Amino acid sequence: MSKILVTGGAGFIGSNFVRMLLNGSDHEVVNLDALTYAGNLENLTDVASNPRYTFVKGDIADSAQMDEAFAAHRPDLVVHFAAESHVDRSVLDATAFVRTNVQGTQVLLDKSRIYKTKRFVHVSTDEVYGSLGPWGFFTEDTPMQANSPYSASKAASDLLVRAAVHTHGMDCVITRCSNNYGPYQFPEKLIPLMIANALEGKHLPVYGDGKNVRDWIYVTDHCEGIRAAMERGQAGEVYNFGGNAERENIYVIKEILRLLGKGDNLIHYVKDRPGHDRRYAMDSSKARATLGWEPRHTFEQGLRQTLDWYVQNRSWWERVRSGAYQDYYKQQYASR
Repeated sequence: MSKILVTGGAGFIGSNFVRMLLNGSDHEVVNLDALTYAGNLENLTDVASNPRYTFVKGDIADSAQMDEAFAAHRPDLVVHFAAESHVDRSVLDATAFVRTNVQGTQVLLDKSRIYKTKRFVHVSTDEVYGSLGPWGFFTEDTPMQANSPYSASKAASDLLVRAAVHTHGMDCVITRCSNNYGPYQFPEKLIPLMIANALEGKHLPVYGDGKNVRDWIYVTDHCEGIRAAMERGQAGEVYNFGGNAERENIYVIKEILRLLGKGDNLIHYVKDRPGHDRRYAMDSSKARATLGWEPRHTFEQGLRQTLDWYVQNRSWWERVRSGAYQDYYKQQYASR
């Protein structure tokens, strides 16, 4: 049994990872999250009383707070999800992205080295590779050519992790993944935004011509990949995870409308986002060959499960949209 510090564990992918660890292992899990707008402790109400689970509110870019957290919990492993991740927000103002994604990652690396953490798993993104043409795939050796302030900040954090390996001999692995979808995703991202808008009869905003291509992966498949890298990855290596599910954005949106019994008249084309990458696609053969990992869900299976979850958990995303979810921490933790 290990003690695992998960940063950003109240977010979409992080909360699914925390749940997976608590339900499928005997590890102790310390969930460290700043609870900015995308951090939602309601994502973990079903495991909050688990005796192997601890929540710590903290800012990864605050060195004093992280020193206190590492000294108190002495984690064996760090799995680092915490990041500002919404491209549109980075276009408007990149300041928070540099602070959290770059400075915060370096603070965590420093504390992990000082407190002799055994392994540091850095969760990154396919967006660091830039944009693909109509053919080919990103491999772990593809040069980084970030095109948005968000992806540039993630590329910088990847390089800091690489430097920690080569300069300090730290045991770190980097994972890069294609677009995730599934339960508990913040409804500003494409799939949950379109589902929620369709359920409310609102316009579904589509950037440009809607033909930007993404490789979609169901969130629990990604989490299983991260766990495989944590347990079996080689120090200093990068592992790509993709779902073998390239789809144009407009196809995804129309499929959501079809499954919900809604008409295409809800689609509303809007001006394209600045620097919008045209296509991402991941080559995951390295993870398959060396980690024994495979995605379990086809896109059609995953989308159906995702739609069902959002339909059945309407109160969850309505509370997110209204901001009421932010009261949960005050009610459950602030008075302790």
